[in-house]
Amino acid sequence: MPYIDFVSGVHRATSRDYLGRVNEHDKAACAEVALQWGRDYWDGDRKFGYGGFHYDGRWRDIAEQIAAHYQLAEDATILDVGCGKAFLLYEFTQVLPRARVTGLDISAYAIEHAKEEVRPNLSQGSAVALPYEDDAFDLVLSINTLHNLRNFELQQALGEIQRVGRGAKYITVESYRNEREKVNLLYWQLTCRSFYQPGEWEWAFRQAGYTGDYSFIYFE
Repeated sequence: MPYIDFVSGVHRATSRDYLGRVNEHDKAACAEVALQWGRDYWDGDRKFGYGGFHYDGRWRDIAEQIAAHYQLAEDATILDVGCGKAFLLYEFTQVLPRARVTGLDISAYAIEHAKEEVRPNLSQGSAVALPYEDDAFDLVLSINTLHNLRNFELQQALGEIQRVGRGAKYITVESYRNEREKVNLLYWQLTCRSFYQPGEWEWAFRQAGYTGDYSFIYFE
């Protein structure tokens, strides 16, 4: 279960006003809107989420790194749990021309507004009950999704990822290493349910029987 970082560069590229997040708006009310996973969260005002989640090509390098690291075949089967608008899945189809990609997300809005080229391969659903056969995928990804689950849901979702992946598995979640990063995470997050330090996350992975790779993003 190695630690491998593919995504922190994308995370650090976003500037964040942590104090503004809690001082300028009713953050609790904003979180309630964000948790509906609708237009406001993806493409509405920044106080509700992304402030506009648009394709800009930034996921191409990550797809290339992941494909090379796991030595994926050109026709690899790939599942993204919490795929959002499926920008990463689209990049996999560019890096691996015959890849068979599948995405699942809780947000109907994200699926409806996903990258058009891969939209037919996406479905709405929950990470705690993946509608796929055992050992169905060469690679299962879940990036910046599982920290939105409660602890009992997290165990189910990790078990499901383990079940449907016959090959590589990779998870990225939010974490904190010190009190400053914890405060920044609490200030910034809108949808997070699981707040764990790295050692706690690793314990959760083991408890669920998850054997894949993982990384953390920190709010420094």
